[in-house]
Amino acid sequence: MDKDKEKQEISVIGRLFCIEVLLLLMGIGSLVSGVVTGQATQMFWGVMIIGGSIALYFVRKKDWKKHWEEQEAMQQIYEQKMKEKREQEHGDKK
Repeated sequence: MDKDKEKQEISVIGRLFCIEVLLLLMGIGSLVSGVVTGQATQMFWGVMIIGGSIALYFVRKKDWKKHWEEQEAMQQIYEQKMKEKREQEHGDKK
């Protein structure tokens, strides 16, 4: 039971300190600092970092294995259709 509790605690800590959260916090810090000091470049980089961390979250969330399997299946279907089309064209010429 103690090992399960340790795994849960590590999992929670891991989620709190994952790269997306750290980037988001850095972006928010830069944005707030820019607003407080009135520096446009800090605000710009804050917005860019926040946008990047959100994009990173969605990219990592996507199931890439499933995506590439779908792409390969579509490629095979396309190749099969092209093969049938070529065979049909060669059959018509004879």
